[in-house]
Amino acid sequence: MLIKRPDPIRPSEITPRDVYVRRRELMKAAGAAALGTLLPPPAHAEGRFAGARKSAYSTDERAASLKEITTYNNFYEFGTDKESPSEYAKRLKTSPWTLAVEGEVRRPRTYGVEDLLRFPLEERIYRLRCVEGWSLVIPWTGFELKNLIEQVQPTGKAKFVEFVTAYQPDNMPGVRLRILDWPYVEGLRMDEAMHPLTLLAVGLYGDILPNQNGAPVRLVVPWKYGFKSGKSLVRIRFVENQPKTAWEKAVPSEYGFYSNVNPDVPHPRWSQATEKRLGEGRFLPRIIKTQIFNGYGDQVARLYAGMDLKRYF
Repeated sequence: MLIKRPDPIRPSEITPRDVYVRRRELMKAAGAAALGTLLPPPAHAEGRFAGARKSAYSTDERAASLKEITTYNNFYEFGTDKESPSEYAKRLKTSPWTLAVEGEVRRPRTYGVEDLLRFPLEERIYRLRCVEGWSLVIPWTGFELKNLIEQVQPTGKAKFVEFVTAYQPDNMPGVRLRILDWPYVEGLRMDEAMHPLTLLAVGLYGDILPNQNGAPVRLVVPWKYGFKSGKSLVRIRFVENQPKTAWEKAVPSEYGFYSNVNPDVPHPRWSQATEKRLGEGRFLPRIIKTQIFNGYGDQVARLYAGMDLKRYF
């Protein structure tokens, strides 16, 4: 089958201009401050998952507010501007929904959403670091991916895990843009997928996952850049060979397979040494130093012992 490669990507398509020019937000902030509406993040929602166990893997950092997390997103299927997902993702059809798990496994399965909710759910407050230079702290509800992996019993040939996200051309205006080779594909090495930090998230702030954040189920890998965490998953495949991921196919010089957060490996067009922490005053973010593996080095550095992290970026 002939696969048509996407056209070369313009820098403006990869990095939305509002990352650099945020005049609109500053104006909104000034107005909000005058009205006294810049409130602290809300208490955890008393929603569907309010009783989920609090995980010891959580950071003790302050989480951003629900509004901040749901209105400042990368979800290119709905557009490249940060505000586009919250505006257009309401079109995403999330019911009925199935997640097929297949490939090099002894027990392939297709899960419905209610099947996924039967896994032991936890609340995990994770840092999210985006390659563009901003970060958030987010309270997810989900379960360890390894729990699902153990159910399907991978064979000895399964060396990598490929994640395929939803492709709904009638509902996703962003897929009309020739930015990526849709549907969006991501991948992990098997030991990365089995790590206890790797999460399949089904909720946010104690309630069901909003569409713009990847409903009804998404991947969360907190030591990697945010684009590694595929949203709205429809297929998980266990494969022998390293899969080609969406951004790796589009711009291999800028987006490697591993995509671990590393302040010592600059993006070709900007430094990764610092980041803008949103959610501590979204419109006037705090500039902080980027930590290796996004601060999760004690847990995951052993996965990459002996690897040249500048070569395998």
